[in-house]
Amino acid sequence: MKRVNYHTHTSYCRHAKGTVAEYAQEARKSGLEVLGFSDHIPYPGNPFGYRMDREDLQAYCHEVLAVKEQYKGEMTVYCGFESEYDREWIHWYEELYETGQCEYLLLGQHWFCDEEGRRWQTGNVPSTTLYPAYIRQVLEGMKTGLFQAVAHPDLIFMNVHAWDENCDLACDLLVEGCAKEGYLLEYNANGYRRGICEFDDGERFQYPHKGLWEKVAKTRIPVVVGSDCHSPGLMYDEFVKKAYREAKDMGLNLVTDIFNR
Repeated sequence: MKRVNYHTHTSYCRHAKGTVAEYAQEARKSGLEVLGFSDHIPYPGNPFGYRMDREDLQAYCHEVLAVKEQYKGEMTVYCGFESEYDREWIHWYEELYETGQCEYLLLGQHWFCDEEGRRWQTGNVPSTTLYPAYIRQVLEGMKTGLFQAVAHPDLIFMNVHAWDENCDLACDLLVEGCAKEGYLLEYNANGYRRGICEFDDGERFQYPHKGLWEKVAKTRIPVVVGSDCHSPGLMYDEFVKKAYREAKDMGLNLVTDIFNR
């Protein structure tokens, strides 16, 4: 398959290492044909931390544009962001597109709201009863048409809770919604880098979680593998290769173009 990566972070996000130029150099060395930069979206006032400062937005876009021109004819480069979805921030997502500098958004839901409007960190919820609310917010975000793909849709399973009917319901909601609307899901390699962890029902990776992907494999939902690299050397490492092997073995409908499918 064509080598691509649409999930790339840089030092601008405050929790990754490496410059835009260094990631582009590593991507070209690794034989990538398409490189998408998707640093975490800067929120006005930076209420969530560990994000790009809004004041850095122009510098980030300028550097991505520079490597886009530098590698023109050798590698296609896109300027994008990874962003949570919240209906209160729709104007900000739209504003990013209106500048003409943002070419795509990945929906990476690191926090979500329950039915009572309480905000939760995705990786720190008290029980699985909140999992369906997480998925409903993801699907609401995709319905806006502002996002190209759902990044690490199984991120919610990094919580310690054992698999139960709420997990099944959350997965079914996601699969049914994506199959109906043709939404694209990302099979995220970064979960493998985190290693095997202990959960209430045994040891496993935080994600990818087979409980979800075995359901996805029964459909034709398009799936793209994402490196989610936070250091240039991880652009196309052993864990990205593992992600491709696992995804192929499960029979997922792998694609390499998130814009035309």
